Amino acid sequence: MKLGIIGLPQSGKTTIFNALTRGDAPTNASAGRMEVHQAVVDVPDPRVDILSKMFNPKKTIYAKVTYADIAGLDSGSAKSGISGQLLNHLNQMDALILVVRAFANDNVMHPQGSVNPLRDVEMMTGELLLNDLIAVERKLERLIDERKKGGTDKTINARQTELFEKLQAALSDNKPLRELEFTPDEEKELSSFGLLSRKRLLTVFNLGEGQSAPEAKLDHPSVSLMGKLEMEIAQLSAEDAAMFMEEYGIKELSLNRMINLSYELLSEQTFFTVGEDEVRAWTTRRGATAQEAAGEIHTDLSRGFVRAEVVAYEDLVSLGSMNEAKAKGKFRLEGKEYIVQDGDIMHVRSSL
Repeated sequence: MKLGIIGLPQSGKTTIFNALTRGDAPTNASAGRMEVHQAVVDVPDPRVDILSKMFNPKKTIYAKVTYADIAGLDSGSAKSGISGQLLNHLNQMDALILVVRAFANDNVMHPQGSVNPLRDVEMMTGELLLNDLIAVERKLERLIDERKKGGTDKTINARQTELFEKLQAALSDNKPLRELEFTPDEEKELSSFGLLSRKRLLTVFNLGEGQSAPEAKLDHPSVSLMGKLEMEIAQLSAEDAAMFMEEYGIKELSLNRMINLSYELLSEQTFFTVGEDEVRAWTTRRGATAQEAAGEIHTDLSRGFVRAEVVAYEDLVSLGSMNEAKAKGKFRLEGKEYIVQDGDIMHVRSSL
């Protein structure tokens, strides 16, 4: 999973990136200069910690999320056209995180002249919609030209015209494409056509220290956090960070919630493999079959799938051991069509 962090200049998106990744990417990069910083982050999951204590493995591995801090997105970019280089980076992302400035700082000018988080959300989501509308209208123009020339398959042209007129109608009504439902064939048709408002979106309100979160009713998830403070905490040692949080009465970092929201944004879920060698969290889509989930571990396990030995996390933890789970009938044998549930602990049997 890869999520791109975007936002206006001076919004603090690189500060958020550093807080997430415990990194030190420069936060004063020049606006408009194309720079992309990437890092892989563990998804906080107390279930992994508990399973690790139960099995005492040689290795403990959490689920992962990749964040990319993408510079260069500015207001008005859609009207002039988002640059090909920037668009290429954005299209590689599975979802987008929009960092919106809510903090006040007289030494750091807001590009719009004043701090207004809700205005900025509306403006930046509008940029993404406008970029898509321009791209869709250009595609429709090409389809018209192809019909006039008569050099393309009429059935394909008609199908694409119907689909892109559907997109045009939604975008003209200021409706992001992620709110539309598409058939599998339409999904396949659009997979190579970069449309930014199709991507899942999470807005992060970047607060000043002690500042309250803005009241916002958005059509997508949001989270508020004190970016600068959480970056400073993230860059401390675990011991110092714990002392700092205790001193300031901080029970949990909002970053953890943001990471988990990022994970949920793409309708992903976690299943586990456990043993003396390794306790590991794996990622698969919600609704995935046992055979599909096995492929996340290794393609051979999917190809040679025989059965999955499954126990629910809650059952294993409450009963205390795998032997007790078997004795109480909570240990199950499932076939390839079994729908994996979040928290399942699986051992896959394969013929390969």
